[in-house]
Amino acid sequence: MASALGAENAPIKLYDLRYTLRIDPDRRAQVQMAWDHCHAVAALQGLANRHEPALYVRFTESQHQRRNVDDFWFEYLSGPGQWLHGKAVEQVDGIVALVTQFRSCLQGTVVYDPNVAATSNVASAVAGAESLLPVRYDPNEGSLYRLLVAGGLRLPVKCWLIRPDGLSLFTGQGRIPDTDRVSTGSAKCDAYLWMKHKYLDAGQCNGAYGAYYLDQYWMTKPRYAPLNHHCLTNHDFFVAKRAFFFDLGIWSDEQPVDDPGQRLGTDVETLKEVLLSAYHHGGKENMIHIGGFVPWAHKYTAHGAAGGTRDPVPTEWEYGKIISAYNGFMDADAIAYGAMANASFFQHFPLRPEYPQSWVTREELVERGYLDANGQVIVDGREFMIFYVGDYDCAAWLYQRMMDIWDDPARGQVPMMWCISPVLDRRAPMAMDYMRRTATPNDYFASADNGAGYCEPGMLQEPRGISGLPSGLDAWARHCGTFYDRWGLSITGFIIYAHGPALNEAGLDCYASFSGNGIVPSGGPASLLHKNMPVLRFDHDVNEGDPAAAARHVVDRVARRRVEGLPPFHWFRNILKTPTWYVKTHEAIETMNPQIELLDAPTFFELYRIYLENQRPSAQ
Repeated sequence: MASALGAENAPIKLYDLRYTLRIDPDRRAQVQMAWDHCHAVAALQGLANRHEPALYVRFTESQHQRRNVDDFWFEYLSGPGQWLHGKAVEQVDGIVALVTQFRSCLQGTVVYDPNVAATSNVASAVAGAESLLPVRYDPNEGSLYRLLVAGGLRLPVKCWLIRPDGLSLFTGQGRIPDTDRVSTGSAKCDAYLWMKHKYLDAGQCNGAYGAYYLDQYWMTKPRYAPLNHHCLTNHDFFVAKRAFFFDLGIWSDEQPVDDPGQRLGTDVETLKEVLLSAYHHGGKENMIHIGGFVPWAHKYTAHGAAGGTRDPVPTEWEYGKIISAYNGFMDADAIAYGAMANASFFQHFPLRPEYPQSWVTREELVERGYLDANGQVIVDGREFMIFYVGDYDCAAWLYQRMMDIWDDPARGQVPMMWCISPVLDRRAPMAMDYMRRTATPNDYFASADNGAGYCEPGMLQEPRGISGLPSGLDAWARHCGTFYDRWGLSITGFIIYAHGPALNEAGLDCYASFSGNGIVPSGGPASLLHKNMPVLRFDHDVNEGDPAAAARHVVDRVARRRVEGLPPFHWFRNILKTPTWYVKTHEAIETMNPQIELLDAPTFFELYRIYLENQRPSAQ
């Protein structure tokens, strides 16, 4: 593979950030160090890698294998014939040395307020817009602020999100600084509205990219999730893209745990203002790529001490409904495998122009005994099924789990429809390329929920709730069409309606324009052929860890569906299961009911289309 590295003779700088994972979470100073260093390194990496891959970080530890995820990908990419093969590497030790190494990428620092948690996210937005290093104000000896700003390197402060004397700039009183706007009464929301006014409205942030990541409130509850789930290392890509950042609650009838004194609904009102500005400054034609996820273990839900009354999944759905009303979609780095590093580095990976996939012909279906001479589907008591191999709707999950799921030795033994959101090629292109290069004939690819990004597509339709904006369907069709064409996709393996409306005629037409071989929505008719696009309603999640239990679930559900008079085509969704699990589950299904046949995706959806064609009255 030809190298795409910009500076051929410059070695890649390698920085080991794993020391931030070896802290005692009960020691405040260590927690602060971990936060400060991860935040600064991620932003620096985004700036250093904005135009070429220069800085690589070791951070993300696998929960399933005893190896570092970042090491896995770097070693793969450095192998013979690969992108980084033969490239010199130099390790940099110590954060002062690292900042010194990349000082030319920086215009100075943005210093944020430890007493207004939201300012850490605002600092990331400012960092990307003005090429600044985010540093938390902390005058104590040994702090990053002392090392880089108040002493040591003495980097200039170009933006203060706190007063230089240490008093808060955002107080929730009077007027929002640098504006004529009366305070919302919330220092948190004032900070985000300041960012909106100074950077989004002014076009300094790129409205086509947003980032929903936990702010420095994490330091009050570092044990609530794995230590890497502050997700600061995920910031690098979004800093490189000049994204806007936020961490806001989405329920208008609940006080957020991190700002209990605010007027009810201020968080979500602020979020809508920020999203509307993003829509008008980059997201109207391009859609808005929003990394991150509801920080459900820490805020906004009924989980633990997160302070809310709703469970995480309904909160996810409400968030999806809101952002979709403004052309937003999730790249949903959710807790469990939410941490990712180096996306700003990987964005330069040289993808092929296209990754085509072949489709089955009707002649082949006749030869294989699925169609008779009259073009009728030969059922003869058979039940056709397919597994939705998911959930790969965020770059972080794909990044972490390919090394143990995709490389499982059982892959290739049974047909698997791998459902990967194609927009993940922005942050994890090397993973998607790796899968295509090593796929077997039994590996076929479709899109994850709900296309090229996780949105609620019903919220793109007119009349459009929440935002009142014009239809976003054309923007969604253009966006998805570009990615589907590159990756040879024609199936959307799952569409979540959740809190949004179902697809109407215009919405179905939109999907037919780029996903003509099939969609699987979570609601609507159980079975439908829309202008030659087969539509099969979502049925069951089958996520039992025991393959025998999973097989019983499938067999029982197939029997029940046939009693209900549904077609002999069955879809089941699975999350982060290994090929070994699929092989064992398939073997158990065959033993329990040999009439159930697991098909590859083209065969399943083409047979289903023909079956529906033959059911049309006009075909009689």
